[in-house]
Amino acid sequence: MRREALGVGVSVAAVVAAVACWRAVPVRGATATAAGWSQSAAASYLDSREVWWEQWPHAKKDQGTMCISCHTQVPYEMVRPSLEKRLGESAAPVAETVMLASVEKRVAGWSTMLPFYADDISGAGAAAKSHATEAMQNAIILTYFDLEHGHLRPITRTGFDEAWALQEKTGELAGGWIWQDFHMGPWEGDESGYQGTALFLKAVEDAPDHYAEEPGVREQTAKLVGYLRAHYAEQPVMNQLYVLWASGKAKDVLTKAEREALLVKVHGLQQADGGWCLSAMDKTVRKDKTPQSTESDGYATGLAVLAMETGGAGRHDGAMERGMAWLEGHQDATGRWPASSINKHRDLDSDVGKFMSDAATSYAVMALETVK
Repeated sequence: MRREALGVGVSVAAVVAAVACWRAVPVRGATATAAGWSQSAAASYLDSREVWWEQWPHAKKDQGTMCISCHTQVPYEMVRPSLEKRLGESAAPVAETVMLASVEKRVAGWSTMLPFYADDISGAGAAAKSHATEAMQNAIILTYFDLEHGHLRPITRTGFDEAWALQEKTGELAGGWIWQDFHMGPWEGDESGYQGTALFLKAVEDAPDHYAEEPGVREQTAKLVGYLRAHYAEQPVMNQLYVLWASGKAKDVLTKAEREALLVKVHGLQQADGGWCLSAMDKTVRKDKTPQSTESDGYATGLAVLAMETGGAGRHDGAMERGMAWLEGHQDATGRWPASSINKHRDLDSDVGKFMSDAATSYAVMALETVK
């Protein structure tokens, strides 16, 4: 039996109480695919990380809601509903239910919700940037819940409306959005808004019920595409890959020449082991001045494979096949794929140090589930 869509009347506090009693399913006995990686181990890892985030004091926000994160929660919801279906689970994991209830509560009560960051604490303009960033992420999260169920719910339409209302109308960012910038790549840096806009475009195109074809949506999407096209050339490879990924349905966002040039560039960045490395795709300078990791990671490799598959590389492209082989062979015993911060050295087994592995695991699973 498939799960029912959540209603905004769900009590977040009541579900959070249930989470306190939940623990991740042990990896022992995990269901492996024919290729050797384990879907259930990945789901177990992702659920456990979502539980940790929901219990983390720093994630707590007003009215019993929580902050949503680019590294843990956004990619989690992009992949978790499909994992539930493939694993034959009878109900959504409690961790996902808690997150969705919080997002829906914030969307439904948008005018009364405090932004995640305030100007007096985080600097002038922080509240507006936080508000715009959250609005886009809310719509993305709700879209990928709805996508698995085949119907766009009213609460998701409301989430899109709130995001579209904050789209920039004039100036350098016209068609895009302001974005929170704490000089922390790849999601909270000065180029992160471009990536977020590309991911929002993908959500618009993926939304069920032909949402992207509605007249008002087409007009706003055209402005969004104009922004992406105007700033494409100056972006790091990682951001360009998000545009290539979105171009699977948004055909006018890249020219044929741009697609081909980016595919050549991505081929050239592939490492000898078959994977890709985030630091080669995003040249962020580490705050602690320590050397960047040059090892292949699940986030960069998963994104590269996804973008190549939708961008026209072909199922038998040698680089993509080697990337898939790297992904199939690098899930560890906890169910995760490795990745490290490009901002500072972190203990990769610490809770904060796992943020990059959270994203890496979701992107690795998306790639493995998408490219057959």
